[in-house]
Amino acid sequence: MVLCGASSYEKKFYLNDKFQSLPDQVKDELKVMCVLFTEDVGGVLTLLFDEEGNLSLNVTSEEEDLLFDEIGSALKIKQIQQQKQELFEALETYYRVFILGEK
Repeated sequence: MVLCGASSYEKKFYLNDKFQSLPDQVKDELKVMCVLFTEDVGGVLTLLFDEEGNLSLNVTSEEEDLLFDEIGSALKIKQIQQQKQELFEALETYYRVFILGEK
């Protein structure tokens, strides 16, 4: 399930309607993180939950996009995962409790 994403091609941010109940501060932090990522390295960044509730960051780019920085993208993902570890763990807990219905 997609949590959110941003595209450097469309200059848009998307937040899945199922997550509108997240606190505004969290939604704003996700938006800033996604938009800054795509502005920095290009492409499309998508935050996804798998069936178990684990959050992953997925980056794609158009084949003809010569400006997309594939190496910078991988480095930036690692940096974000370290800096936002606490946020991502909280989002995984939120997903497991409120979306998957775990106790």
